[in-house]
Amino acid sequence: MVRRQVQLRDDQWRALRRLAAQRGLSVSELIRRSVDAWLRTQGAWEPVDRRQRALAVVGRFRSGRQDVAQRHDEHLAAILAHEGEPE
Repeated sequence: MVRRQVQLRDDQWRALRRLAAQRGLSVSELIRRSVDAWLRTQGAWEPVDRRQRALAVVGRFRSGRQDVAQRHDEHLAAILAHEGEPE
């Protein structure tokens, strides 16, 4: 995380402090969440939660092979060797 300095009007600061206290968050976290939401509405950014993305694919694919855990390197090498070949 990078520290940045931002200038806010007094009324903005008071409103942020009040809202952060109501939600049990720090003002910094409230600002981060607000920036995330605004960037998403602009289509400029989608946060990547790698753990959630990885968990979302668990169990979604089946190779039909029973030995993938033991021979995954061999299977991967075979797939990569055929990459780019016409189907």
